Amino acid sequence: MIGKRICCAVDFSEPSWIAMEQAADLANRLHTELTLVHVVAPSAPAGTDVADVSRQLGDADARQAEETLEVWRADAEQRAEVPVRARVLSGDPPLEIARFADEEGYDLIVVGTHGRTGLSRLFLGSVAERVLRRAPIPVLVVRNHARMARERDAEEIAQYG
Repeated sequence: MIGKRICCAVDFSEPSWIAMEQAADLANRLHTELTLVHVVAPSAPAGTDVADVSRQLGDADARQAEETLEVWRADAEQRAEVPVRARVLSGDPPLEIARFADEEGYDLIVVGTHGRTGLSRLFLGSVAERVLRRAPIPVLVVRNHARMARERDAEEIAQYG
């Protein structure tokens, strides 16, 4: 059986919403603690003046993330029927997600994936894959099956049409 604490990483995308729903359903079924985590990646400053602007933009990004995450937290809590916490972190998302979950004693990480394949995945990388590689605890990767089916159908039509 899964432990008592679930950490769900969200980036406010559709696949992330689906992962949050799955995490909330799992927390409900198992009566476990659920925490939603969003990581704000800091901008890379190019100079001193830019660093001040970058920091201000980072603060604004963090405030916006906290507001959005609160909406997601409330929805997850309603679905899970257990208290849901939320945390906004700063840094490299895969690294911070894995670090947070490990240091805070979570038993499972839930993360969504865009399900990209081919060149788009090669160039963009996969946060879910990088979390899988870094996390010392189990990771549940939730896929958006409807979107993947649409993309697969479009590829087949393009191939034969």
